[in-house]
Amino acid sequence: MKSLDKLANAGNEESSDSNTGFFTPNEKIDFSNVKIEPLFEESVDFETFSKSDFRAVKVKNCVAVPKSKKLLQFTLDDGTGKDRTILSGIHEFYEPEELVGKTLIAITNLPPRAMMGIESCGMLLSAVNELK
Repeated sequence: MKSLDKLANAGNEESSDSNTGFFTPNEKIDFSNVKIEPLFEESVDFETFSKSDFRAVKVKNCVAVPKSKKLLQFTLDDGTGKDRTILSGIHEFYEPEELVGKTLIAITNLPPRAMMGIESCGMLLSAVNELK
């Protein structure tokens, strides 16, 4: 695999007419005709949304899921007296040890779903604040 530095330098050695089609630096792209597809076509009514059980949960343990680059396995205290396991694809943003002891928001009444052979019982909500 070529590094990006080599690709960038290759453009300096050749004439600008020999662009490989990979990219054109400083090229203006017109996105005005691009249709953005909505994630869901239909809206969820308030009654359906209000059935979601949002809970503040405490992270008791968090580990990387073997053979996965994205998934973290959380062991959570959701206040029921029983540990809850949820898998979340946020490993690119956090290391597992950073999250132990944190309080997160989870939807806890979703049906269990198997990921990488592990049952995940809910969904974590997360956001990125870029207004620093």
